[in-house]
Amino acid sequence: MLTNISVRGAREHNLKGVDIDIPRESLTVITGLSGSGKSSLAFDTIYAEGQRRYVESLSAYARQFLEMMQKPDVEHIDGLSPAISIEQKTTSKNPRSTVATVTEIYDYMRLLWARVGVPYSPATGAPIEAQQVSQMVDRTMTLPAKSRHLLLAPVIRGRKGEYKKEIADWQKQGFTRIRIDGEVYPIEDAPALDKKYKHDIEIVVDRIAIKEGIEARLADSFETALKLSGGLAYLDPVDPPEDAATGSGMKLDNAPPGRLVFSQKFACPISGFTIEEIEPRLFSFNAPQGACPACDGLGQRMEFDEDLVVPNHSLSIKKGAVVPWAKSQPPSPYYMQVLGSLARAYGFSLDKPWIDLDEEAKRVILYGTKGKPVVLRFVDGKKSYEVKKPFEGVIGNLERRMRTTESAWMREELEKYQAAHDCESCGGARLKPEALSVKIAGEDISQSARRSVADARDWFLSVEDKLTAQQQDIARAILKEINERLGFLHNVGLDYLNLDRKSGTLSGGESQRIRLASQIGSGLSGVLYVLDEPSIGLHQKDNDRLLETLKRLKSLGNTVLVVEHDEDAIRTADHVIDMGPGAGVRGGEVVCAGTLNEILSCEESLTADYLSGRREIAVPAKRRKGSGNKLTVHGATANNLQKVTASIPLGTFTCVTGVSGSGKSSFTIDTLYAAAARSLNGARILSGKHDKITGLNHLDKVIDIDQSPIGRTPRSNPATYTGAFTQIRDWFAGLPESRARGYKPGRFSFNVKGGRCEACKGDGLLKIEMHFLPDVYVTCDVCHGKRYNRETLEVKFKGKSIADVLDMTVEDAVEFFKAVPSIRDKMEMLRRVGLGYIKVGQQATTLSGGEAQRVKLAKELSKRATGRTLYILDEPTTGLHFEDVRKLLEVLHALVEQGNTVVVIEHNLDVIKTADHILDLGPGGGVNGGTVVATGTPEKVAECKESATGSYLAPMLKRKSTKAQKPAEMSPAK
Repeated sequence: MLTNISVRGAREHNLKGVDIDIPRESLTVITGLSGSGKSSLAFDTIYAEGQRRYVESLSAYARQFLEMMQKPDVEHIDGLSPAISIEQKTTSKNPRSTVATVTEIYDYMRLLWARVGVPYSPATGAPIEAQQVSQMVDRTMTLPAKSRHLLLAPVIRGRKGEYKKEIADWQKQGFTRIRIDGEVYPIEDAPALDKKYKHDIEIVVDRIAIKEGIEARLADSFETALKLSGGLAYLDPVDPPEDAATGSGMKLDNAPPGRLVFSQKFACPISGFTIEEIEPRLFSFNAPQGACPACDGLGQRMEFDEDLVVPNHSLSIKKGAVVPWAKSQPPSPYYMQVLGSLARAYGFSLDKPWIDLDEEAKRVILYGTKGKPVVLRFVDGKKSYEVKKPFEGVIGNLERRMRTTESAWMREELEKYQAAHDCESCGGARLKPEALSVKIAGEDISQSARRSVADARDWFLSVEDKLTAQQQDIARAILKEINERLGFLHNVGLDYLNLDRKSGTLSGGESQRIRLASQIGSGLSGVLYVLDEPSIGLHQKDNDRLLETLKRLKSLGNTVLVVEHDEDAIRTADHVIDMGPGAGVRGGEVVCAGTLNEILSCEESLTADYLSGRREIAVPAKRRKGSGNKLTVHGATANNLQKVTASIPLGTFTCVTGVSGSGKSSFTIDTLYAAAARSLNGARILSGKHDKITGLNHLDKVIDIDQSPIGRTPRSNPATYTGAFTQIRDWFAGLPESRARGYKPGRFSFNVKGGRCEACKGDGLLKIEMHFLPDVYVTCDVCHGKRYNRETLEVKFKGKSIADVLDMTVEDAVEFFKAVPSIRDKMEMLRRVGLGYIKVGQQATTLSGGEAQRVKLAKELSKRATGRTLYILDEPTTGLHFEDVRKLLEVLHALVEQGNTVVVIEHNLDVIKTADHILDLGPGGGVNGGTVVATGTPEKVAECKESATGSYLAPMLKRKSTKAQKPAEMSPAK
């Protein structure tokens, strides 16, 4: 048996014929500078080939349903296993996807509640028991005398099919009438059904007029109906009552008004509340049988929000406080006259700031006069007239316009003033009342789903003791599956996540670790797992657990290949591959490979320099005190924050730290950034709940630099995002050759007709669909991948066409445009943030999250600094090598030197130790976090025994270099 994965001649992307042997059934870490070829080797070569070979072993029919991988540019690979990739790509943005559904925990929970749950009456709180035929008869006899009803047996409920044979059988049994999809037919005239659609079929068992003496007949009819349908019967009025809500039976969706549902299984004899059936689908918010009808199982509804309608409370109505009615400049006279009439009627001033208006005035402006007429005075030219009518309110006006408009543009415009609010019907539980009435140990399924992983783990471990002996026998296997999955989530450091947390709100690292937990649960062996920086977003405390998880995955007989920069991961690995020596065209080679000791002795390795201490990111000689002013958030309670009041000194480099789930993003992004953006930038976003923020008057703008993509199409690239491409096009349009030909800047865009190659529409590639083989992308045979037509490419600057410029690396572009400051400065800023290796025209979709964040940072840095800007970054070191971190810190500290304030959410100790100020949250994650554990300089936080960050920071500060330097003078690269 092969003991190594042997790669020969790998040339994917920037790899230069890489030959490497990777030991099987080991934990191997691939590290190196950003852009050195780590992902090209791990994902685009090894994983792609492993996946492609496995898929090719399937039938041609099966392959057409799977996404086929392109064959990588490699001579051959031996020793491959079927490969599973666990990347940073975020999980589903579908609002129906939650942590519990992604991990399949919710599927087992639905089964548990369906098989062990006890239904309780919402009216009495008493357990619901099965109805007897005699109880059904008694309930029916309480209906108004002489009222007429149909007794129906629901034999088919929401299932596809033609049902010809079944209908014929029912006819043979003597039934004469049948109701199909709401229409009653003589059974011999039943229509042919389309098998592609779901149908509801009910047999008419009896037609009843309520009167004395029919009890025996009713009992026989009920028994017949219950036997036919498996324990269910419907009683529908022939003439539905005007008020369909009356009656104590349960009214089903899409059911005739006044319907009563009888079940041999579950019904409340007092209120008549009935549950049709208790099956797993009843607890699914993705199925019509269980989803709350008011919000369709989303748990939230989009409603017009006061804070989005009036985002700036310091403005008066005349100055435009009511944004939807003040958008046009000058504001609409009609709306201003309406508000002026209200001001006269209710005694408030249009010149008064919104925050100073009394609550009654605010309520009337937003929600109207509630039917009470008010005199509205209008002036039309020289004429004036009055109208006495109720005022609908600004929000009422917006709701009416949203209901009545047929314009997609208007609907999109109005949606800007809406925010998600918990559904009033289900209170955010997503389910129907019938599902929420079923409980285990006093909890319905939504209450358990709202628990954190750690809390749920304790609850499910203890719940078995609260069940009867029979229930324990049923639940044992289900609880084992739930507890195992919760244990896996615990092991990868996700204790703090709530089970009902939406997948779309998870970070890349969190979603990757959820998939990792699922893979451990599968218990496979002999598999090649390829992971992309699983330590992202993890505190050192949680990182230790993650590494134990990776070791466990290896111990099952798997090969674990990890692209990683984390020092602990590199030191834990059985085998390390260091890529380099540089990035981009200067990388793509194996600098050294072997055990940790072999790597440390390699003098050519930049990674080894940092691991061995030959090179380091130095601790600054002194910490900045700041400008003397501070930014303070008072009483923040977003998510798990517990009335946090904390200050950030302005003019400093501040790190917000804490274990995973401690509330860092809730405080920094959801509260601080959102509130500052509303106040300083006029942004229409909702901030997390807090009392107030002081100190914003010392700032002029706030900039949030996150890791979301800079573009969602291959046509977006760093040059277009930073604005350099506009200036490059202008430069080419200004060349003598362009002027002689009459070319304008648009000629040099590959997005519009004119200068681009029309054969490939400016893509440079043609897509050939191959059915059950992977789609083939071939270079356009007209422009040969240049994206422009021949005439455009004839215009050259220093012998280079526009296509050649887009194919340059950023470093080359800096030199090429050194005489053009407007372009050179933008390229230089990209180089300064460590992106000198990327191509000027590189597709945005190929950039990692960390690279996209640094492109955004470069764009902001190239703007003129005011010295009063607040920069907020969320883990900017994601995907960065030690050397890249050093370069990034130089840039961030340079920003602070100009008087700006930089706030960084970070786990990287090399960044934290260079901070001027630390705000450490915790002490734990989720419900155990949300408080301030320590604040102050790194030295002060390191002394705090309660701080998890401090315990890891203290040893680093003790190793402090005797030649402490300023951050901008850190040890340079060779």
